[in-house]
Amino acid sequence: MSESVEARALLTDGAALRELMAFAAQLARGAGEITLRYFRRTLEAERKADGSFVTAADREAEKFLRAEIGRRFPDDAIIGEEEGEQAGTTDRRWIIDPIDGTYSFVHGVPFYGVLIGLEIADEPSVGVVHLPALGELIKAARGQGCYWNGELARVSATDSMAEALLLATDFGTCERYGFGAAADELQRRFGARRTWGDCYGHVLVATGRAECMLDPVMNVWDCAPLLPIVEEAGGTFTDWRGQRTIRGGNAISTNGALFNEVFQIINKNAGSAHG
Repeated sequence: MSESVEARALLTDGAALRELMAFAAQLARGAGEITLRYFRRTLEAERKADGSFVTAADREAEKFLRAEIGRRFPDDAIIGEEEGEQAGTTDRRWIIDPIDGTYSFVHGVPFYGVLIGLEIADEPSVGVVHLPALGELIKAARGQGCYWNGELARVSATDSMAEALLLATDFGTCERYGFGAAADELQRRFGARRTWGDCYGHVLVATGRAECMLDPVMNVWDCAPLLPIVEEAGGTFTDWRGQRTIRGGNAISTNGALFNEVFQIINKNAGSAHG
């Protein structure tokens, strides 16, 4: 059987996907323990070229993740935020972010997460987000459901913006990336707004605690675990054009019930939204 045929078969092999999900969750917990050794301790944070922070915790956690994946699946590709891409010879690609929300991490705020995604034949198939300082772990695999600390997770059924919660890491950043008009109207239409951001905002949508999360700028390692997590919980994960992708450069999670209304507003403001 060829590698691509094997990969396509794996996409419908529930037992194999659950095993991969369990493996990813185990790794996320291990990396999370590493981050907690540094959390709320004195540590040096460097600025990368894009202005974001990187710390010794990021680097140590990513080295751990790469080593463990390499030990179990030595032929798989790996993409990580800190060390780039390592080519593989299979149709599986692990996409990792050792600390998503490094700004929160550096400032002692617990809304940061360890992110692990797995693509199989280019399909985002497994996702894990571990929030070590909050004691939350969210995991999902294609067709296998989404689980929040072991319990089945579902998005909310709220279908009225007036009763819904809108999230963003920073609403001001939406303006900077050309989505200001749409974000402003969404803020006016939603019943409540909070800046519980980064991966945590998308997790809140997947677990029914918020209805929409806006992210005007995202990397593939930010998105990879979130698409299967939000979709398996019954929601939508797309870019700002409404396309289902982890490579759109930005992202929006919704509870599904509000997807059409959210994108009516985004499309109406398309002159600003798509710059």
